[in-house]
Amino acid sequence: MKKTLKPLHLLLFMLIAGNTAFAWQATPPGNYYTARDGVKIYYEVQGDGFPVILVHGFSGTCQGWKKGQLYADLLGAGYKVIILDQRGNGQSDKPHTDAGYANDAEAKDIMGLATSLGLKKYDIVGYSRGSIITSRVLVLDKRLHKAVMGGMGDAYTNPEWPRRIHAYKALMGDTSFHDVDGMIKYIRSNPFDELALAYQQKWQPSTSAKELAKVKIPVLLINGDDDHDNGDDMALNKLIPGSKLIHVPGDHNSASRTPEFSKAVTFFLK
Repeated sequence: MKKTLKPLHLLLFMLIAGNTAFAWQATPPGNYYTARDGVKIYYEVQGDGFPVILVHGFSGTCQGWKKGQLYADLLGAGYKVIILDQRGNGQSDKPHTDAGYANDAEAKDIMGLATSLGLKKYDIVGYSRGSIITSRVLVLDKRLHKAVMGGMGDAYTNPEWPRRIHAYKALMGDTSFHDVDGMIKYIRSNPFDELALAYQQKWQPSTSAKELAKVKIPVLLINGDDDHDNGDDMALNKLIPGSKLIHVPGDHNSASRTPEFSKAVTFFLK
C-alpha cells in the first residue's frame, strides 16, 4: 500500500469509508444500551451463534453494513451479528463535549455493550475509522477472540496524524486547511451532526507500536488493492505480531462491500 495520496482523495475516502448510512427496509427492532456516562447507544442483534461485533466508519451508521455482503454472509454462517451506531452517529446520542469522546469512550461503548449482552468471548470487525476503534478494543479487552481491521494502514498510530488535526479544525470553522475542503463539502451536503463529528476527530484515539506489540490474538488486516488511505498497511502488519494482511479488489470506499472481502473475513473467523 502506498503511503501518500492527494489530500482531497484521502479525506473523501475516509469520510465515505465503506459503511456510511444507507436505507434498509428490513431492519430488525433495535435496542439502546446506556453507556457509563449516560450516552445511549443504538444497536441491533441478529442470529444465535458466536458473537461478532461490526464497527462502522466515520460519519457512518450500523445500517451501512447491510449494504455489503458480509452482514448476510455472517448470519448465513450461523453467527450472532451485533451492529451499533457509534456515539455521535445515527440513532445514538451525540454529545457535544470533550468528555463525550475522550479516554477511549467509543471503545468502552463496545466493551460495555458486550458486557450488557453477557458476551464472554467475541470477534470484532472494523472498517476505516471503525478499525481505529477496533484497535483500541484489541488492546483493552481480554474477551476478544479474533479481530479484523479493514481499510487501515499505520497512520493512526501517530497521535499527531496531520489529517485528523486538519479535519477537526476545519469542522470547527477553520478555513485555512484547503486539503480538507472536500471533506467539509461532503459533511455539509448531508444531514450529519457536524459538531459531533468534530469531537470525534479531536479525540480520535491512536494505538502505539508498543501496545500493538503485545497483541496475542489472531488479527486480519484487509484492504482494497486500490486503497491508498490511512498509511502503510504492510507497516501495520509488521507492528501486530502474527497478523495476516490480505488485499481484495476495490478502493477504500468499495472494498468492504465486495464478495471477496466477505469471503476472506468469514474464512478468517472460522
